[in-house]
Amino acid sequence: MIKIPIAKKNKLFINILKLTGYVAIAILVLFLITLIFNSFLSIKTLSLQFLFNTNWQPNTKNFGAAPFIIGTLLTSVLALMISIPFSLSISIYIGYFLKNKKRKNTLETLMDLLAGIPSVIYGFWGLMVLVPVIIKIQAWLGIIPYGVGILAASLILALMIIPYSVTLGKDIINLVPNDLVEAAIGLGATPYEVIKHIAIPYSLSGLFAGHLMAFGRAISETMAVTMVIGNRNFIPTSIMDPANTLASVIANEFGEASDPLYVSSLIELGLILLVITTIINIIGKLIVKAYTIEPR
Repeated sequence: MIKIPIAKKNKLFINILKLTGYVAIAILVLFLITLIFNSFLSIKTLSLQFLFNTNWQPNTKNFGAAPFIIGTLLTSVLALMISIPFSLSISIYIGYFLKNKKRKNTLETLMDLLAGIPSVIYGFWGLMVLVPVIIKIQAWLGIIPYGVGILAASLILALMIIPYSVTLGKDIINLVPNDLVEAAIGLGATPYEVIKHIAIPYSLSGLFAGHLMAFGRAISETMAVTMVIGNRNFIPTSIMDPANTLASVIANEFGEASDPLYVSSLIELGLILLVITTIINIIGKLIVKAYTIEPR
């Protein structure tokens, strides 16, 4: 049996790691090339007008992405705002206050289970349970009782992304050095003060990264949003209105699209979604890198 020198094993291992990294980059580049190539007809025909046009009428070949861009950002931002108080509270509770291992493992398992539930189940629950509640609220407020719309989609998205933020948030809070916590307690700090002045500042960049990951999930979610957002191709005037997102309109209309410009326009929507997600991730990483806050 031929023995491979340790130096060669290390070199082979490093080369394998490099190869996997290059493959991941190559896949992303291929995604981008494929989307650009297949949406070239729409880019050439509609140019920048496609981004600002508020009409989407396939029958007259009038295609505009503005309603879907606004719908995507509105539902995602609202879902993130709703989820942050809950995900941050649960992360702090699991990572700092919950000392009972059995209860802690149970709650962590529950979070993992929520993260693993298929999105269609969330959408079905939203359609059967959440939408009727929203209809009653809208009727009580004197609003047209659509039920489905921006609000319903945002609430479902918030429920879906909470486990992602919690999973990373609790691990980040667990990394806060015990020396800092014990020193603060020794100086008479209350648990609230420890969380406010030690745990949160120390783990702020990590918590931000977790919510950024959750935000990316919210932007790209398709099935659950499609089931409860109403699928109306107009710019919403309030959070109660039905709307559409970039992902939902692709899911709804790609199968029935036959006209080349129609298909190309839908693919360009996918390209816009990829660009938006990439920009948000880049901005988030720059913020994490530039504004990492040290504990006081």
